[in-house]
Amino acid sequence: MTIISVTQELRTRGRDDCVDITEAVQQAVGRAKIRQGLATVFVTGSTAGVTTIEYEPGLVRDLKEAVRRLFPETLRYAHHESGGDDNGFSHLRASFIGPSLTVPIVDGRLQLGTWQQIVLIDFDVRPRTRSYLIHLLGE
Repeated sequence: MTIISVTQELRTRGRDDCVDITEAVQQAVGRAKIRQGLATVFVTGSTAGVTTIEYEPGLVRDLKEAVRRLFPETLRYAHHESGGDDNGFSHLRASFIGPSLTVPIVDGRLQLGTWQQIVLIDFDVRPRTRSYLIHLLGE
């Protein structure tokens, strides 16, 4: 059994920036020579999330609009009063999507559907450098 952790960084624009990280995860699987196992992707920070989507402009826009309808920026959030930041909606959006995703690996390939990509979404109010961990378990 092999366990490998790889930390990656990427620059985001904030404001619901959605970045396809599928290839980076697949490359980590290849470098680790994992044939059968699991890949978990975990984003550090409380204002970003990881999920899957068909990464095409229409669906990316639909996802952004959906989280904006669920957690509008225009509402007052208690976090604004206690945290000193005006990004309460960013934290709620990230909590809703979740910080991690686990994908099976079979024959050295992530088992994603044809139109399914792994994305990191930065919900914060400003550009950031985001770190995410690819944790591989397998043989």
